[in-house]
Amino acid sequence: MSLDAVLAKIDETLPEAMERLFGLLRIRSISTDPAFKAECAKAADWLANDLKWLGFDAAARPTPGHPMVVGHSKGDGPHLLFYGHYDVQPVDPLNLWHRDPFDPAIEDTPNGKVIRGRGSSDDKGQLMTFIEACRAWKAIHGKLPGNLTIFLEGEEESGSPSLIPFMKEHAAELTSDLALICDTSMVSPGVPSIASQLRGMLKDEFTITGPRIDLHSGHYGGPGLNPLREIARIVASFHDAETGRVAVEGFYDGVHEVPGALLKQWESCGFDEKEYLNSVGYSQAHGEKGYSTLVQQWARPTLEVNGMWGGYQGAGSKTVIPSEAHCKITCRLVGDMDPDDLREKIRAHVAARLSPDAKVTWDNDLEGSPAAVMNTNRPEFEAARKALSDEWNREAVFVGMGGSIPIAGFFKDILGMDAMLVGFANEDDAIHSPNEKYDVKSFHKGIRSWARILDALNW
Repeated sequence: MSLDAVLAKIDETLPEAMERLFGLLRIRSISTDPAFKAECAKAADWLANDLKWLGFDAAARPTPGHPMVVGHSKGDGPHLLFYGHYDVQPVDPLNLWHRDPFDPAIEDTPNGKVIRGRGSSDDKGQLMTFIEACRAWKAIHGKLPGNLTIFLEGEEESGSPSLIPFMKEHAAELTSDLALICDTSMVSPGVPSIASQLRGMLKDEFTITGPRIDLHSGHYGGPGLNPLREIARIVASFHDAETGRVAVEGFYDGVHEVPGALLKQWESCGFDEKEYLNSVGYSQAHGEKGYSTLVQQWARPTLEVNGMWGGYQGAGSKTVIPSEAHCKITCRLVGDMDPDDLREKIRAHVAARLSPDAKVTWDNDLEGSPAAVMNTNRPEFEAARKALSDEWNREAVFVGMGGSIPIAGFFKDILGMDAMLVGFANEDDAIHSPNEKYDVKSFHKGIRSWARILDALNW
């Protein structure tokens, strides 16, 4: 009966919970841009103060970058750690937003009411579902649920440079029985999902230099090597045009096929391929032939070009052969792929294809993390799955995730902890893009879902 009272309290106080979320969304905590350093600190203080008001022993902890927010509440039951991040992506291109990204509002859409604003889905709206569940729990029980640690990061969207050192330094207070992460999505609207595996990530960037200065295209057009043409040719060589497979030698080392039993589960999880593709303007899939869209997204590796530029970018024309051309790439990793080994293979692929007089320079800011697989055999996973099923009136499913959340691997490698990833975002939330949104239903039922999960795990 006490759980019913907590759920009723969540329903009753939803308007106040929305207003608190709006207060957090108004803070411009863009972690990658130094101009917003003070705003990131403001968001950390906002969260630390809210946790203290709730009864957590909480503070915004300084790091060489943006603060980490850590809060503790001692109680009975297993020690659970909840992780989220308060930093957000840049808002560019601003002209494509329908409203100020940091002036959140409720909007009516054909699919229901949504919260519009940067960070509404990734990850402020999601992390607040857990905090609001704790708030309702305390309102009914007079105390917070169980033995909890809250761990909120401010650099997730900018590579987490302070995260590993902080975790190692504070390992004793962060180590718990299980980590809970709310930074994922549902496989389909209304289908509650627990992530069973995540793809890893490798980032790299290179510059190709030709002439020592920009050249007049009338004087050197023809005999001169054009770095833009050179980089376009090399980028085109990354993939086989017929099959969509990555053509870098050894790229698929460590990749495994999906077991038949798991594949059958995925095929019945409610994923709508047509809707998934049509929602962003595709009429068909364009990836690796021989694999379904879902398998491509969850269990196959990728090499993507995220940006290419060089030469004159201003209005009108400037007839030059540019001195340099630039390219940013990322790879999503699966199975046992080694990011460091793969980086060397990609660099060797580029070096082997350089024309005479072309030189390549690589970024030295090395970023990479392997894929992660969750320990779904732990009884907590089935307890959470049942709790989610009860809330959503639909069987919850274990799914793969196409994205990369390195913190899940860090919890295992650094603290020896398993992680459970439960999120309530939808694929059309436009995270990292203009007009990001979070469904009001996701926020409301997300709070209720965490209350149910906390009730189930505090045995």
